Amino acid sequence: MIGFKAVGIGPGSTFAMVAAESLLLTDLYQLNMMQAYEANGLTGTAVFEFFVRKLPPRRSFLMAAGLEQIVAFLEAARFGPADLDYLQHSGRFSAVFLERLAAFRFTGDVEAMPEGTVFFADEPIVRVVAPLAQAQLIETRLINLAHFQTVIASKAARMVLAAPGKRLIDFGLRRAHGAEAGLLAARASYLAGFAGTATTLAAPTFDIPVYGTMAHSFVQAHDDEEAAFVDFARARPEGLVLLIDTYDTERAAATVVRLAPKVRREGIAIQGVRLDSGDLADHAFKVRRILDEGGLDDVTIFASGGIDEDRIFALERRGAPIAGYGVGTSLVTSSDAPALDCAYKLQEYAGIARRKRSEGKATWPGRKQVWRRYDADGRMAGDIVSHADDPQPGTTLLEPAMRAGRRVAGFASLARARAHAARELGRLPAALTRLEPAPYPVAIAPALRRLAAACDRRLAAGPP
Repeated sequence: MIGFKAVGIGPGSTFAMVAAESLLLTDLYQLNMMQAYEANGLTGTAVFEFFVRKLPPRRSFLMAAGLEQIVAFLEAARFGPADLDYLQHSGRFSAVFLERLAAFRFTGDVEAMPEGTVFFADEPIVRVVAPLAQAQLIETRLINLAHFQTVIASKAARMVLAAPGKRLIDFGLRRAHGAEAGLLAARASYLAGFAGTATTLAAPTFDIPVYGTMAHSFVQAHDDEEAAFVDFARARPEGLVLLIDTYDTERAAATVVRLAPKVRREGIAIQGVRLDSGDLADHAFKVRRILDEGGLDDVTIFASGGIDEDRIFALERRGAPIAGYGVGTSLVTSSDAPALDCAYKLQEYAGIARRKRSEGKATWPGRKQVWRRYDADGRMAGDIVSHADDPQPGTTLLEPAMRAGRRVAGFASLARARAHAARELGRLPAALTRLEPAPYPVAIAPALRRLAAACDRRLAAGPP
């Protein structure tokens, strides 16, 4: 059963989202391989790395996200009684193997790029060093968690860049591909720079600000639009934003001007109006004029309805007087790039570098590190990938996240990760801040190329 369980409550508390905590939420071949590894004595230390092979067509960069959920998953990973009962009755696995699963705990190390880090193709994002069977079992869920939030954070970052200084709100839960996806999308978009979400559970779970206005149904349930506005204002006076496009947008704006003094006498201030349909720029200009002429120049305009980064950019370029945007479907589905060509591959086993050579899917072997250089203005100038013991100029990107199965001291909070993401976007070269793709130099160090060649020679020579 897939569900959620909060393990703390209140702003600032630590929460773990327990989503499908059963370790059966994996591919069957992971369990098959675990038993085969153990049966054949393949119990040495393995190094696996998660990386993206190539960027989607319209992406100049990606933003790492999901590490908190990966660490929480690894700390809590257990086979429960129901899991073991199912596996026993399936008849697929030996009694000895099931006994070992009953005692399963993740005891490995994890190094990773901190959440919010900008990264590129061929760069390891997460490295797992653990006994082979452990590192193998966690592959599916690790990719599941890292992939989805990285996709959403990368999409959200584009919207943040398209509307600098504007308030962006996640409206996507109802169109998300499941409850966990909706909740994690709220987290990933906030990490990337969104101001908050409409998903209420994100507040107690992640301490993310939540926002809500009103729906067209509230207006339609009244016989008179002005009466609907007044009723809503009296019921929900704090942070009051009125939805004005149910019938005639500009006429509704004039209604807002007319009723503002009335509700103000009751101590209620209208903070904004929301547009959700039509030519948003045209409506925004007209509504802004109506509000200003009515003395409501402090009332802001918020827009939603089919918003994505291209539409945001077009509205901003036209100078539309819109203070913020609610983004739903395009965000939570990352509609133009819903999936990444990513992988979690064995790079070292028993102290020997390993390399996959499949056509179009070859890997760089060994445990690797990424070094980043910056120019005189502090902007990113280029990355170098090499094996971890081949120091290169620049700042290393992968940092310890877990040691011996426990998170390291000082593991970054969501607030710190969000601040890191903002710094990362501020360090992007100008070309990468645009919506169309631009190149960024990522070099493979000569030592790593030599290591790959040595792996190839060893494979060609065959077993010793």
